[in-house]
Amino acid sequence: MQIRQQQLQQAVSRGLISGAQAEALWAMLAEDSQHTPTFRASHVLYYFGGLLAIGAMTLFMNLGWERFGGWGLFFLALFYAGAGLWLGERLLFGKRLAIPAGILITFAVALTPLAVYGLQQALGLWAEGMSYRDYHVFIDWRWMLMELATLVAAAVALWRYRLPFIMLPVAVTLWYMSMDLAPWLAGEEGMSWELSRLVSLYFGLAMTLLAFWVDVRSRRSPDYAFWLYLFGVAAFWGGLSFQSSDSELNKLLYCCINLALIAVGTLLSRRVFAVFGALGVAGYLGHLAWTVFRDSLGFPFALTVIGLGIVWLGIVWQRHEEAIRCRWQARLPAALRELLQRDAG
Repeated sequence: MQIRQQQLQQAVSRGLISGAQAEALWAMLAEDSQHTPTFRASHVLYYFGGLLAIGAMTLFMNLGWERFGGWGLFFLALFYAGAGLWLGERLLFGKRLAIPAGILITFAVALTPLAVYGLQQALGLWAEGMSYRDYHVFIDWRWMLMELATLVAAAVALWRYRLPFIMLPVAVTLWYMSMDLAPWLAGEEGMSWELSRLVSLYFGLAMTLLAFWVDVRSRRSPDYAFWLYLFGVAAFWGGLSFQSSDSELNKLLYCCINLALIAVGTLLSRRVFAVFGALGVAGYLGHLAWTVFRDSLGFPFALTVIGLGIVWLGIVWQRHEEAIRCRWQARLPAALRELLQRDAG
């Protein structure tokens, strides 16, 4: 729930609070909003610039950097990471600017794979024919040491700074690790499309459950679960959606799972569930329209009636929402109830 200054003025005019209280409350809300990610110009610039810097040292690094050699890459990564940590600490502890500080510290963590790669190259422990930029392109079990080191660096940074944006490299690295583990699990049979879909499906489900656990544990803290939810739901939905099936019953089950995603997203106030769930339902309805009911005149009419019925259901739900919520939330564990009440607010 977002509060506007006009609403506080209305509360003053109705005699609910005094003018001085309204001004003090608005000043407190304005200060808090500076540390909460929102779609404002300064925050857009923070994230856009920070992601450009992170991308420059990860996704967009070219082969020219290989000229520095292993030790050169190692010390360059340490230098950039040290600069990021130094600036991040100054912004966090000196200026109390948590968002840009979190971006800079995440930048430092994101340099961990480059530092490990450079060290491996310098010590002659890296295979010929592979460069650092391949880390973000090709699946290979030999990236595992870089990924484990990144998780350790992120864990230390989270323990030291408690900034939610540091969860970004954690989520990305876990996603990479799941794909790099798949060929190792396949053994001599080699990686197959079917195995990759199953790995994505089960890993996405595991990461989503981890995100929920983090969400419950950090319900009184900033949002540490966002990036885990994003990559977890994306991996789960991708693995689910690319499963091959000629059975209409399985396709209906797929639609039901996507409807469940929408319901979970509504319950937890997590849009990522609703977005992917809506895409899945739209895909299933497209399948019905173009395949099952290809020549049917009644299908669009029936779909319209169902859609209007759902709108009516929404109206009824709105009338009784508070009573229903209080009734079923009373049966939940205290931690989960507190999380849902926070999200609803």
